[in-house]
Amino acid sequence: MRRTRIFDTTLRDGEQAPGNAMRPHQKLDIALAIEALGVDVIEVGFPSSSPSDREAARLIADALTSARVATLNRPLSEDIRLAVESAGAERHHLQIMATGSEIHLRHKRGIQQAEAQDQVVEAIGFAKSLGVKHVTLAIEDASRGSDGLLRPLIMQSILAGADTVTVADTTGCMVPAQYGGLIARIRSWIPPEIVVSTHCHDDLGLSLANALAGIEAGADEVQTTLAGIGERAGNTPLEELIAVLTYNGEAIGATTSAKTEGLYAAFGLLCDAIGLSAPRNKAIFGVNSFATQAGIHQAGILRAPLTYEYVEPARFGRERTILVGRHSGRAILRHVLQEMKLPVDELLVDRLYEEYVAHRTNGECVSMADLRAIITERHATSSKALTR
Repeated sequence: MRRTRIFDTTLRDGEQAPGNAMRPHQKLDIALAIEALGVDVIEVGFPSSSPSDREAARLIADALTSARVATLNRPLSEDIRLAVESAGAERHHLQIMATGSEIHLRHKRGIQQAEAQDQVVEAIGFAKSLGVKHVTLAIEDASRGSDGLLRPLIMQSILAGADTVTVADTTGCMVPAQYGGLIARIRSWIPPEIVVSTHCHDDLGLSLANALAGIEAGADEVQTTLAGIGERAGNTPLEELIAVLTYNGEAIGATTSAKTEGLYAAFGLLCDAIGLSAPRNKAIFGVNSFATQAGIHQAGILRAPLTYEYVEPARFGRERTILVGRHSGRAILRHVLQEMKLPVDELLVDRLYEEYVAHRTNGECVSMADLRAIITERHATSSKALTR
């Protein structure tokens, strides 16, 4: 199986979304946590945008020992110079943003295709002249660009020295078959040693699906963010990509050396930094990802967790949570009694069920700890009554 390279852009694209601003030292802490997962490249920001991004780039470039650092830059010599001053040249993946669609050329930039292409080619040459080892052609809005725009841009950029081509579905407009087709065409145009990278947005909820289609079509790298944060609806979630490649890599012909352990701790650092709260139903990081209150599910899990747990909580630093609510059954009550080494009194089970399960119409749940405390108190009261 091919090993998929992971490029994380939590600290750049993730931070660009409203409410996600991070201070340089917060970025450093998160970068080190992401590096510990085994991620290959960590994008630290847009150095020309602010002194804060330049400071973060310096701090992180100095601190990383295994992952490489990346920055995003416009095709301007000043942007590139600031990026190299901040993050160095040797282990720096310097991304140069290119205009990838006729829509952007006309409505955003107001220039012709040839002019935009010349700017990018010149910028790549300038970066190489400063000693940058790895230059990426980052094609914005590539998913809406014609082959007549994309192919010459890519080929001329590679001749100028780019060794990676990032194909951005900037508006999240594609479905997997379309995005996979685009990656396959680009892969067919360029030499095998040139890395093809995916950058997918989640406007239609397809960022992960599109990235996986890209891998199957020949992409070598996937750009991700922790919890999928990023512009608008966000990006391909790092934790979900790692989970898919860990559990189902064989099915798509790809693998990863990134670790599942440490993901939830990294997510915690991100939440602390930007005030993010996990939704109930988010894969891997969601409040209810490894929780259940449905009696049918609980009965199966209590007998053998694999009945309903395909993804194992411990592998992601999570714990299984079994809650008692109105959808729970008597099996969970019997389980708690047995766990506490108390006799399974069916009359007590029925009473507990009526009092603490059947009538919970407001959606509130009782934790296993609360249920143990209730049973302990009842058992103690019953024991006292028998000794009188």
